[in-house]
Amino acid sequence: MTEQLDPQKQLQVKKGIDQVEDDIVTWIQDALDKTKYGDLEESQFRNLVRVSDTTESAEVIKNFIRYQVGRDKKWGRGKESLAEKIIEDIDGSIKKNAQMIAECCQTDFKPIWLELIRRYLGYGARHLKYKRDGAA
Repeated sequence: MTEQLDPQKQLQVKKGIDQVEDDIVTWIQDALDKTKYGDLEESQFRNLVRVSDTTESAEVIKNFIRYQVGRDKKWGRGKESLAEKIIEDIDGSIKKNAQMIAECCQTDFKPIWLELIRRYLGYGARHLKYKRDGAA
């Protein structure tokens, strides 16, 4: 997070993020388990995680997802696709929770939103690995 918070606020923000962690894990697992997508490789999902780690913009992350959809069908296409579900979660549940945490902590929501997105995508990479290699 780029904004410098006093230690008390940092602790509040961390606590707020920790409290929604189970939800974040569930959302990305549901996205991977219940949507349509092709033979998405772990490395392709990890590229998305890397993009999220190197930007301070949710729009850049969504743009990268849309770019990947344009390149091939591995992310799925249309309303029931993995790509659309991830974007929907970023703009919906994740954003809403970031705003609630920021409101409670009286701080800017954008860094919190980005942290939640990064965690969501990181847990997604783990779950995809499990689906591909561990759930035989």
